Amino acid sequence: MGQFTNNETLCVQAGWTPKTGEARVLPIYQSTTFKYETSEQMGRLFDLKDSGYFYTRLANPTNDAVAAKIAALEGGVAAMLTSSGQAANFFAVFNICESGDHVIMSSCIYGGTFNLLTTTMKKMGIACTVIDPDCTADELDAAFLPNTKCVLAESISNPNLVVLDFDKFVSAAHRHGVPMIVDNTFATPINCKPFAYGVDIVTHSTTKYMDGHALTVGGCIVDSGNFDWDSHADKFPGLTTPDASYHGITYTEKFGKLAYITKATAQLMRDLGSIQSPENAFLLNVGLETLHLRVPRHCENALKVATFLKNHPKVAWVRYPGLEDDPYHALAMKYMPNGTCGVLCFGMKGGREASEKVMDRLKLAAIVTHVADARTCVLHPASHTHRQMTDEQLMEAGISPDLIRFSVGIENAEDIIADLEQAMSD
Repeated sequence: MGQFTNNETLCVQAGWTPKTGEARVLPIYQSTTFKYETSEQMGRLFDLKDSGYFYTRLANPTNDAVAAKIAALEGGVAAMLTSSGQAANFFAVFNICESGDHVIMSSCIYGGTFNLLTTTMKKMGIACTVIDPDCTADELDAAFLPNTKCVLAESISNPNLVVLDFDKFVSAAHRHGVPMIVDNTFATPINCKPFAYGVDIVTHSTTKYMDGHALTVGGCIVDSGNFDWDSHADKFPGLTTPDASYHGITYTEKFGKLAYITKATAQLMRDLGSIQSPENAFLLNVGLETLHLRVPRHCENALKVATFLKNHPKVAWVRYPGLEDDPYHALAMKYMPNGTCGVLCFGMKGGREASEKVMDRLKLAAIVTHVADARTCVLHPASHTHRQMTDEQLMEAGISPDLIRFSVGIENAEDIIADLEQAMSD
C-alpha cells in the first residue's frame, strides 16, 4: 500500500494484499506452527538469516498484517503486536533498558503505566524520574542523567487529558541522545501523527479506539526508524553490539532501520511471550477498518457533551482540549487540529460523593473498567484505574478525588446528554 497515504484508504486496505485466489479478507492463521521441508530451512529462521514463520509466539501472518496496517497509519517502518497495551509499553522501554538504567516519564500518564515504571521495573533495577509535562525546558533538561535511556509520555494523557508539548519533549530527548516514546492511544493516528513531530517510537493500547468495540485486549509498538542507535552506541549496547543469544548478530548492522522491532520480536517476544492471539488480531483489524469513521464521531459527540457539562450549574469543572478555554486547547490545535479524542473528565460540585452519586444514576453510560469504545462509559480513576496510587501520587498525576472520566461513545449525542441530565437532577 506504499502508493496510498490517506488514513481512510490505509484503514481499509493496508497490511493485507491478497494474491490471485487468496482470501479477500485477512484470514485467521490459527496455527502455532508452520511447516518446512528441511532442517536447514528451519535453522536459518532460528538464526535470523531468513525471514518467515515457524512459531506463532514469535510471528504470525495475521498479526504481521495488522501490525503492518498500524505501522502504515503511523508512518513507521515496522510494528509488533503485543498481548496488551501494558505489554507494549513494557517492551518498548525494556527493549533498550536494563538494570542500572534510567527512564524519564510524564507524571500525567495512565496509572498502570505509572505503576509499571515506578514499581515493577524499579524492582528490575531500572530507575524512573517522574516529571510534570508542564515543566519548563530547563526543568526537563535537569531530569536527565548519564544513564537515561528514553523519555515516555502520552500524546493525550489518561485520564486528565493533558496534551503533550511534543516540541519541548522531543527536543530534550534528542539533545540528550535518547529516543522519545509516545503512547498515542487516545489520539490515534487519525488525529495525531507523533512521528511528524520527531517522536521515535509510538505505542498503543489497541484495546481502545483501534479495536473500538471492547472485544479484544491488545497492544502495538511502532518504530519510526529514525533514531540513530549507532550514533549513541554506548547507550544502547543491546542494539549495537553482538547478541550472544543469536550467534553474535548485531541488530543495527544486520537490520538497519528494522533493528529495534527485530530485537523486540526476536529477543523479548521469544523470552517473555506476550503475543497477541491471531483471533484477537483479526478482530482488531475489523475495528481498524472503521477507525477513520468512528474517531470523528467520538470527537463530535464529546465536544457537545463537554459544552453541556460546562454550562450545567451542578458541574464544578470540565476538562476537554476541544473547548476553547481549556488550558491545553492551544497545544491541541497545534498538534491535533482535526480533533483530540472522545474522552473528557469533569467533577461535580459537592466533591467525590456528588461525583460518585451521578455515576451511579447513569443509565445509558455504563460503569466499566474500560475507555474509548463505541459505547459511552464512565469510570472514577481514584477508585478504579489509579487505585494503587497514593494521594500524593494522584495529585502529582493531576487526578482529583472528584474526577469522573467520561468516555463518549458514538450513540446519538442528545441521548448521551439526556442521560447525564437525568443523573444530575434532584
